[in-house]
Amino acid sequence: MKPVIALVGRPNVGKSTLFNRLTKTRDAIVADYAGLTRDRHYGNGTQGKHEYIVIDTGGFEPDAHSGIYKEMAKQTRQAVAEADVVVFVLDARAGVCTHDHDIAKYLRKLGKPCLLVANKAEGMTTGVQLGEFFELGLGEVVPVSASHGQGIRLLVDMALAPLHLPDEPEAVEAVDPGVIKLAVAGRPNVGKSTLINTWLGEERLVAFDLPGTTRDAISVPFERDGQRFELVDTAGLRRRGQVFEAIEKFSVVKTLQAIESASVVLLLIDATQGVTDQDAHIAGYILESGRSVVIAVNKWDAVKDEYERELVKRALETRMGFLKFATVHFISAQKRQGLGPVWESIAAAHRSAHCKMPTPVLTRLLLEAVQFQTPKKTGMYRPKLRYAHQGGMNPPIIIIHGNSLEHVTDSYKRFLEGRFRKEFNLVGTPLRIQMKSSSNPYADKD
Repeated sequence: MKPVIALVGRPNVGKSTLFNRLTKTRDAIVADYAGLTRDRHYGNGTQGKHEYIVIDTGGFEPDAHSGIYKEMAKQTRQAVAEADVVVFVLDARAGVCTHDHDIAKYLRKLGKPCLLVANKAEGMTTGVQLGEFFELGLGEVVPVSASHGQGIRLLVDMALAPLHLPDEPEAVEAVDPGVIKLAVAGRPNVGKSTLINTWLGEERLVAFDLPGTTRDAISVPFERDGQRFELVDTAGLRRRGQVFEAIEKFSVVKTLQAIESASVVLLLIDATQGVTDQDAHIAGYILESGRSVVIAVNKWDAVKDEYERELVKRALETRMGFLKFATVHFISAQKRQGLGPVWESIAAAHRSAHCKMPTPVLTRLLLEAVQFQTPKKTGMYRPKLRYAHQGGMNPPIIIIHGNSLEHVTDSYKRFLEGRFRKEFNLVGTPLRIQMKSSSNPYADKD
């Protein structure tokens, strides 16, 4: 499992800038304005052979009792509960304030590995300048500049050091090719538990709990129509007494890890609440991870009005447009309606993700596509696509060889993707197309 790093600190100390630097993205909105970030934000980072998950949080006020600051504090506590390491971000220019002491007092009580990071420390590398931060009682201070990228590598090394991660990546657990590993993902209260109980009860599937991982994920093997499945559930099967009351019952980190370990993901959406930002974020992570996906809109029976149903369908088309390849089902887990076709789509998505595409067929399809519509000329260059072959599975990867392929537009790649999908009947899985231009042997000669 990837280690989890939570960024915590008072408003406007540069947590979002540091998040973007650690994840090498621009996902977090950055501005010189306090309180811009309010919800938890998740991203992936890599350093050397180690991968990790980063959580960006809003300005933390541990003693807030009302209003938006109370909700922001709740989000931060959840992030800290999910994290393996807490990075306490401070403003090196402003120094220590009462607010920092309050946060430090909260973190000391938790007893989790914590790293003090003094941001905006351009040119402030001496111990004298950073000495005041030691009074927080959380150990050594790491000076960094998130905006300039200074000290980031040292920060990650020191954050991961207490976890004693192996130098070599962990061996991938052998997976029985006859078993489809299915993760059920979705927001809290969308009906994951109801759906799982329906599968395990109504269809009389033999199931038992395997030993959980360190993150309490539960694997439930079962069989349907001769096909073996392994259901990966992260939140739905826990008893109420086992859930810590101060945090949400739903952990985003557990869902992200379940998605990464699965072959197919069933994304569950609540029809009564429509398609939310959190649904879109989870869907985006599924696409990023390259996992096959089936979308199920639950509680469809509760939406009686035809106009409201149409609004849900339009929201799916607009907000989930990047998952057009996924099959959508409208179900009711409680009333056991529409569940049969879901299984068929799961099997089809798994088959598509592991589809074998012969090189002669791919090359023929490529040349036919070029004959039907040539790629757009860019300046003096017109890309020449010569042949294609399969570069991987789950998700399927098609590698196209030729000349000047860096000038192939995204729209033309989508055109090629459509033709490949139609030929091999690929549904429910992302399809990645990589362009590989031939090198010119005379490029470096006079």
